[in-house]
Amino acid sequence: MVVEPANNDITSKLKQVLILFLEGFREACCLHRVVFFCFRSKKLSIRTAQCFILNGFIYLGSIFILKSLVIPTLEWILPNQCQQFGSQDSCSYGGILKFYSFLHRGLVQVFYMLWFYPLNLLSLVLSNMWYTDIAKHAYVAMGRAEPSSKQEADGAQNLAHADKPAGLGGIMIGFGEMVFSMLLLNFFFLEVYAVDYIPYVGKMISFLLFSWMYAYYCFEYKWSLAEVSLEKRLDFFESNWAFFAGFGCPCVLPVLFYSRLVSGGVVAVLFPLFVLTATGSESDQVIYRQRRKWMGAGLGRLPIFYAADRFSLWVLSLFREAPQGRGEEKEP
Repeated sequence: MVVEPANNDITSKLKQVLILFLEGFREACCLHRVVFFCFRSKKLSIRTAQCFILNGFIYLGSIFILKSLVIPTLEWILPNQCQQFGSQDSCSYGGILKFYSFLHRGLVQVFYMLWFYPLNLLSLVLSNMWYTDIAKHAYVAMGRAEPSSKQEADGAQNLAHADKPAGLGGIMIGFGEMVFSMLLLNFFFLEVYAVDYIPYVGKMISFLLFSWMYAYYCFEYKWSLAEVSLEKRLDFFESNWAFFAGFGCPCVLPVLFYSRLVSGGVVAVLFPLFVLTATGSESDQVIYRQRRKWMGAGLGRLPIFYAADRFSLWVLSLFREAPQGRGEEKEP
């Protein structure tokens, strides 16, 4: 009699997780919103095309140059296999093969440092500005320059007035949130790749964390336009972790089928599409509609960003006047 209610509660929670996951997956796959937005806004179509061209050239173009030109040339100049030597006499010296292999890997890294990484940095700077424009143009294409639902808009206005003072104080708080957000997401990015090296379960956990990271990036532009504070963004995200895991899943599916370099390029090229689907998504309404079916019961908050949050606070504590950390109570 005691075990059965517990089993029913677990079954109910698992059902909620599955339903919210599928709802998030469905929202991410609503790519018809991209066609709708681009059809209604010429500026949005131009900006989206620019992102496609830029990311396609930098990521996929660089991969093509590396695989089709750089590596074959290095293999011709610095053969690292016996079959590539003209005579077996040269192949008898194992030290030559090791030296050529070392030079081969080193020159590939030089290509990354002198070509791929600088272009990648340029892409990140330009893309971040363009993604904000994409989200703004999507709001205009929806017939409004405000968040997708009245509830979210009212909440954003309340947060803006309650959490941020007007004038210079509000600007400084906004700048502090931006710095903390950059640290948080960069540490979480390192966490995703570190987890990938855990034996047996690393790939699965890394995929899940990558899905959450991608989903957060997609919705961040929408929340930024709605002036939602960083603390409220993370609270909403971590409280609805199943939905956002489902949203990020189709975005990062290339990770399962391609190498890290190729999958990263594909994900970057497709990113503007999912920014648009996130901007047009009424995620809050979808989640609250499901909660009403469960009599307001939620899944509870999952501390997805806990480790990244701790590292970010530690870095900020190295400075004399570190901003107050997320989740700390303010002194009266």
